[in-house]
Amino acid sequence: MATSIRLDPAIAQRLDQLATQTGRTKAYYLRELVTQGLDALEDFYLTAATMERVRKGEENVYSAAQVRLAARADLIVSGDAHLRNLKRYQGMRGSAARP
Repeated sequence: MATSIRLDPAIAQRLDQLATQTGRTKAYYLRELVTQGLDALEDFYLTAATMERVRKGEENVYSAAQVRLAARADLIVSGDAHLRNLKRYQGMRGSAARP
């Protein structure tokens, strides 16, 4: 999608210098700026919208203790699964090594 913007002459000069000194195109840096800037804008505005839903009671809220407990449960479950997979792998290796 082609888009056109007007840049302040000082900004345009900085962009030109950056592109010249690095061998990249101005379009490359503009795409980088839009991507990073969009990430920051989404973080800011979407966080504000989430906070508004929290204030209205429309969003679930968890205490730090609840999050730690859930994380610990996930680690235990994933750790158990890892052990089962490891034992299964070791069993396959052991059976393959036997004549």
